[in-house]
Amino acid sequence: MIRKKATPGTEFYLHGMNTRLTIRITALTLLALIVGASTGLLTANAIPTWYATLNKPAFNPPNWIFGPVWTVLYVLIGLAGGIVWAQFRSPERDRAMSAWALQLALNALWTVLFFGLRSPLLALVEIVALLAAIRWYMARSQDVHPWAHHLLWPYLAWVGFAMVLNMAIVYLN
Repeated sequence: MIRKKATPGTEFYLHGMNTRLTIRITALTLLALIVGASTGLLTANAIPTWYATLNKPAFNPPNWIFGPVWTVLYVLIGLAGGIVWAQFRSPERDRAMSAWALQLALNALWTVLFFGLRSPLLALVEIVALLAAIRWYMARSQDVHPWAHHLLWPYLAWVGFAMVLNMAIVYLN
């Protein structure tokens, strides 16, 4: 069966695309989860020691909520990246993938700064760049495939909340 070529961004293009899509979504989802697990190891050591001693705002979620939320978000990050990466190569796709890589690197860096270096102030400065990188990816990916853009709204909202929480921790300590 031959399928008509779709307008970019409306569906996945051609027959045979499903294998490429599956492989790329799987690869980037695994990469995002590995980054999350790696930074989670750094976090796990700091939570019962240093983090427990910090003054936190009343709206600070319980510690147990972060693992499940971040797992879902890393899956969404991987899906969003894989959808874009599976599209035909173009300057738009390449720009979106650069933005995807940057936001993932900044995501990991925040954990290193906050929990590894135990510097909420440096992490606060960095999280502003992370938010900008997420928005940059969302803007670039919308030009390639709108699903990739929409998948990251929960991530953007959670990182925005994390910035407010980070700001409160800096203020209270």
